[in-house]
Amino acid sequence: MPRDAKATRQRLLTAARTEFARYGIAGARVDRIAAAAASNKAQIYHYFGSKDALFDAVWESLVTQVINGTPIDVGDLAGWAADLADIYADYPELMRLVAWQRLERAGDPPLPMSVRSVERNIDAIGKAQAGETVTDRFRPDIIFSLILHLATLWGDMNPDVKAAVELPDRDTRRSIIGQAVSRLLS
Repeated sequence: MPRDAKATRQRLLTAARTEFARYGIAGARVDRIAAAAASNKAQIYHYFGSKDALFDAVWESLVTQVINGTPIDVGDLAGWAADLADIYADYPELMRLVAWQRLERAGDPPLPMSVRSVERNIDAIGKAQAGETVTDRFRPDIIFSLILHLATLWGDMNPDVKAAVELPDRDTRRSIIGQAVSRLLS
């Protein structure tokens, strides 16, 4: 049976995403990643070069997924925020990977494609403000940042807060985030 390099690489990325979300970069083990991917450690080094480079590939695929999965809609920023919240709900490991990236890679340079995406989104909000379809109460970068943080509300919540706050169902969470963003922009 011929090997499928693309499938092997993807299995390694998927297994690594789970491993890094659970244990962080320092705690992740390439032998567990290889076993979960039905592969071997040599394949990790062949495709990625190192555990750190594997994390970089996981991080880039994660950022690409979010960027491609939730294009900004300046005509419906409340709906865009709710869509982002859905991504965080559908992929709970996403917020854990973000946390590990902040903790273990805070000094690394930012991912250029992510920065370009953020800049495009901020520019789109600025243009909507210039066209008077979005409030100019806050700078475009502040609006963008506030929307992102509202969208991560439940995914990034402290466990102590989660213990004391009744988490609504998915549809209600979407509605709350949409309402919050609408009120922010009104």
